[in-house]
Amino acid sequence: MSTPTPIPGDFDFPIDPRDLIVGLGRGLKVIEAFDDDHARMTLAEVCARTGIPRTATRRHLLSLCHFGYALTDGKLFWLAPRVLRLGQSYLGSARLPRLVQPFIQRLSITTGETVNVSVLDGHEVVYIARSNSPRVVSIGFHAGARVPAHTVTPSVVILSTLSDPALTQWVSEHEFSNFTPHTVMDAAGFVERVHAARQQGYWITEQMLNMGLAGVAVTLKDRHGKAVGALSITFQVAVWPHAAIVEKLVPALIDVAQTLRAVI
Repeated sequence: MSTPTPIPGDFDFPIDPRDLIVGLGRGLKVIEAFDDDHARMTLAEVCARTGIPRTATRRHLLSLCHFGYALTDGKLFWLAPRVLRLGQSYLGSARLPRLVQPFIQRLSITTGETVNVSVLDGHEVVYIARSNSPRVVSIGFHAGARVPAHTVTPSVVILSTLSDPALTQWVSEHEFSNFTPHTVMDAAGFVERVHAARQQGYWITEQMLNMGLAGVAVTLKDRHGKAVGALSITFQVAVWPHAAIVEKLVPALIDVAQTLRAVI
């Protein structure tokens, strides 16, 4: 199994391999094997997607069924609603989502747009906090949503804090799937955007995941200057011209990010 690329927010301390429970890691890998394209799978399919030996895969699947995290009809396996408790436990117990909520709520009232805080989890952006938009029709991502990292603004500013070797490794392992005519499909083009964001301190992405929607983001750092996520605003392209984004939204984001830096 390859070592995952370090990303901002990871804890960096040595762990004795003897303290690791390999079976727990494999069980979690089995859960992660299920997605939109693989909602129901046979034992053989789960085995192929995880690389775990067939006998061990079977035991993990049956254990997940026993403890209520998966279901089966004897041939196919699929996740049970109980799995949602795992993500909800993070959202309910983590300090960051609770801490930022009043700040992003005020920013949402000031700008009239949806404000999010998100983190980078491997090659996906995970939204962990969201304001209640003052608009009648709310847009953007709800807490818990996961999206491909190259399609949204937060990943660009978070990755801009990585060293060039770490960024190169991350990009080499990423799949640049297409979603709209505006989606960045090549690694070189994505790296250029990350470097540009590093220089200017923010980034704007338009219609790379959903037509008509855009986003602007800045890096969210703790008091030690370590990146812990991104602070972003999602809006309709037609509402905010580029000049207005830079003049009004970017300073507002930077101001809140600096305020949060003192308390994170």
